[in-house]
Amino acid sequence: MVGTNSKITKKLDNEICSIFKGWKNEGQVFNVFISHCTFDAFLANKLAIIFLIEKGVPYSLFNIIQDYTPLDENDWTKILDLSTKSIQRYKQLEKHFGRLQSEKIIEMAEVTNIGLDVFGNIDKFKLWLSTPNFALGKLKPIELLKDSYGKEMVIGELTRINYGILA
Repeated sequence: MVGTNSKITKKLDNEICSIFKGWKNEGQVFNVFISHCTFDAFLANKLAIIFLIEKGVPYSLFNIIQDYTPLDENDWTKILDLSTKSIQRYKQLEKHFGRLQSEKIIEMAEVTNIGLDVFGNIDKFKLWLSTPNFALGKLKPIELLKDSYGKEMVIGELTRINYGILA
């Protein structure tokens, strides 16, 4: 997580560890993960991601991911296909998000992680997300994050930028 606020990074690490330690009795699959528990390790562990999506992302983790990503409240309502009021209800009731919303939340964390590796800081990444991109059909990358196909296109473009392959 190059260039991120270390307080947010620490909060992400602590939150993901507490979530998985709470589920320790679910099976032996995550014992190795729990012993080296960081948010980066979580994002690299597809089984852990699937498990969390199945259980649902708790609002407490979503709240920290909101601070980690360059997305504002309006972006989140579009990506999650939820109203601001609905998101506030998740907060008030300390609910877990459903599978679809949980998957989107984790996807945005993954995109942010890659974007930070490529650009080095959140401000440069945010500028790139909001600038029309020729390689992405002159759309702003942020406009493509609503579905998994668009997310894959954005990740593909970030990967090409990282390797110096420009359209």
